[in-house]
Amino acid sequence: MSYSPQMCRVCGAVANGIGSGEVLGLVVQYAECPACGYVQTEQPHWLEQAYAEAINVSDTGILARNQVNADIVVSALSLLGGLGLRVVDAAGGYGILVRLLRDLGVDAYWSDQYCANLVARGFEYDGAGAGLVTAFEAFEHFVEPGEELDRLLAIAPNVLLSTVLIPDPTPQPGDWWYYGSEHGQHIGFFRARTLQKLAEARGKCFVTDGRAYHLITDRAVSGLAWKVLLRLRKVVSLVAGWQLESKTWEDHLTLSGFKDKAE
Repeated sequence: MSYSPQMCRVCGAVANGIGSGEVLGLVVQYAECPACGYVQTEQPHWLEQAYAEAINVSDTGILARNQVNADIVVSALSLLGGLGLRVVDAAGGYGILVRLLRDLGVDAYWSDQYCANLVARGFEYDGAGAGLVTAFEAFEHFVEPGEELDRLLAIAPNVLLSTVLIPDPTPQPGDWWYYGSEHGQHIGFFRARTLQKLAEARGKCFVTDGRAYHLITDRAVSGLAWKVLLRLRKVVSLVAGWQLESKTWEDHLTLSGFKDKAE
C-alpha cells in the first residue's frame, strides 16, 4: 500500500509514514511528525462508525479510572492553591467523575458533546468561567488538538489532561494497546514534547508525570512536585477532605426542590 503524505495535525510539519493497521475493518495509514513527535492516523473518516456508542465496550476500567481521577483533580486543585475553584469536566462521559467530585465537595460541572450525562444531571456546564478544566482520555480523540486546547483554555486557564504517552521507539500500528484499533476512537498519540509545544505556543507551562497525567497552566510548577503529588494523591485527597464539605445532600435537596421550600 503506497503512503499518502500527511501534514502533522499539531504543528503542520510533513509527517513520515510508519505503516498501516486495521481500524474497524479499514486499512488505515499512520504517520509520525519528526518535528514534534506526534503520531497520527490518516484523516479519520470512520468517526461516525466509531462513535455509534460514545463509551466503547472494551473500556473496563471506567469506574476505577474515575476514582483515581477524582483524587488527581483534588491534588491539582491543592497545587493550584484553590480547593474552591470551579471545575469543568470537558469530556465528562456518563458524569461519573463530576458526581464523585461533588460528593467530595468540589464544585464540578459536566460537559460532553458525544455522551449522555447519566449520573451528574442538573450539573451541566453553563458557560461560566472556571478555575480548572479537565480532559481525561480525550486528547487522543481530537482531530485538531490545538483547536481543542484553545477551546478548553477558553473555559479555564488551567487544563488537567490524561493521555498515555506513546513509547520510543514508536510501536508499529497494531502492536500497542493504546492505538485502540478495535474501537477506532483514538486517532492521535502524544509525546511529552508534543504537549509541551502546544502549551508553550499558548504561553503556558507544562508538567507531566512522564506517562499519562499532564498539567497545562500559567503557574511555574515543578515537574518533580507534580510527580510526587500524584504518588501521594490519596493522602492529599484525604487531607483536602477536611477542608471540603460534600455536596451530596445539598445537591439532593436542590434537585428535588426541597432546598427552595426550606428557604
